[in-house]
Amino acid sequence: MRAQTSRASVLRVPHSGGSPRLVQLLLAVPLFLAFFAVVLRSSVGGSYDPLDADQRLDASIFSEDHLVAGLERRPVLLERATKLTGRKEVRPQGFDSPWKGPGPNPNGVKIAFCVTTSEPLADLRLWLQYNKAIGVARFYLFVQGRAALPENIAGLQHLPEVTVVPYDDKLKQTHATSRIWKEQWLAAFFHKPCNHELFVLQSLNMEEAIKLARKDDMDWILHVDTDELMYPAGSPGFSLQEVLGAVPSHVDSLVFPNYEALPEREDVLNPFLEVTLFKKNFQHIVSDLYFKNYVSVAHGNPNYFVTYANGKAAARIHPGLRPNGAHRWSSYEKSMEEWTSEVAAVLHYTYNRFSDLKGRRDRCDCAPTEEDAKRCFILPFDRLAFLESSLRDDNELKQFFRDHLLWKQDNVTTDLLHQGLLARLYEPQVTEWYPHGKSRFLIAHGLCCAPLRVQKGQSLEKKHSQGRRQVLEDHNDLPAGY
Repeated sequence: MRAQTSRASVLRVPHSGGSPRLVQLLLAVPLFLAFFAVVLRSSVGGSYDPLDADQRLDASIFSEDHLVAGLERRPVLLERATKLTGRKEVRPQGFDSPWKGPGPNPNGVKIAFCVTTSEPLADLRLWLQYNKAIGVARFYLFVQGRAALPENIAGLQHLPEVTVVPYDDKLKQTHATSRIWKEQWLAAFFHKPCNHELFVLQSLNMEEAIKLARKDDMDWILHVDTDELMYPAGSPGFSLQEVLGAVPSHVDSLVFPNYEALPEREDVLNPFLEVTLFKKNFQHIVSDLYFKNYVSVAHGNPNYFVTYANGKAAARIHPGLRPNGAHRWSSYEKSMEEWTSEVAAVLHYTYNRFSDLKGRRDRCDCAPTEEDAKRCFILPFDRLAFLESSLRDDNELKQFFRDHLLWKQDNVTTDLLHQGLLARLYEPQVTEWYPHGKSRFLIAHGLCCAPLRVQKGQSLEKKHSQGRRQVLEDHNDLPAGY
């Protein structure tokens, strides 16, 4: 009884003792604050937008519980926005209209992306939006296939930060006279079909992009695919400009280890907005945990990562710069100093949709045999995906997708998250949904960012860590330079 009495006394509201003025004051303060908030809203933000308010208030879904449970952010926002606005669907900004966010900092380093793509503008819009938001100034798009259709080229050329380079006779002639053909560093990929041919094409396009970047007075260049997003962790403003701007002047290249996106639903349509679970690179985890959990993280696939494991590198523009495959850079004039980022990464959204797996069978004109698959595809899982998609019907292929690519919310996933081998990242989604005030939002809610750090070191091929050696062993059938 004493304990109950004590607790009741703590919760009891003190009696006013017959002071009506104090009561009136207590009632007036909340009303005044509410009025002041309305005035402030009108002065700085214009008219009240219920969808905007819902987006700001929706930060609660980023709590630690949701990070482990894997609650997907986009459906929650769409559902709440529908209730508030009465609209059946609210499409993220960037699908139907050009993005109007702040863009790169004019006082920061100037970054260019080189891209080889066959994707139309409709599929590139969110990708362009995100990269511009993190500080990319120029995009050199080498287009072919659907991307090279006249209407698509016209739409891309309308964007001032985009330079479109079609795969026409002029570019083919430039490629044919490249000095690359007389060198040995890419020779293992010459005159081979499918992925080998693409790898050579990407390298030739990177060579041309260097020329464009020098002409445009860019400071840094990266080769990034349209299923990849740079993740500038360690930057207070979630800015790739800040990450590269912090690199010491004597360092020529910064490697971003890759994280692999892991779908948790079969019905993913847009991985950038719907996938939040990632497999971390061995460069960013404890090596003992890497070896201990190798089988669990491999998820029944040939290697730890479904596709590549060696990250992507940014290079400082300088005379003599050349590509060294699609993932690295080198120089004709000097030995390049290469560091590796300890926190920033490149997010690779590979095989996140069933259509990605099913479409693998149409990627190359190759026979569905193990011998031909090895001739056409560089990576083991790409070969496996080609064979499975070519030989199985849809029901069988969906089961393969569930067994090898889909990550369910079970004890294994939760345990790997707690060990730091997997990561739950919402920043790309937040940046897509909040392009105008992303930095303030991210910092205010603790969604980023870790201290900015880069790791000094030689080229990755010269590192001697156990984790690196293991990954090289996993990919020992790859030609040199991949």
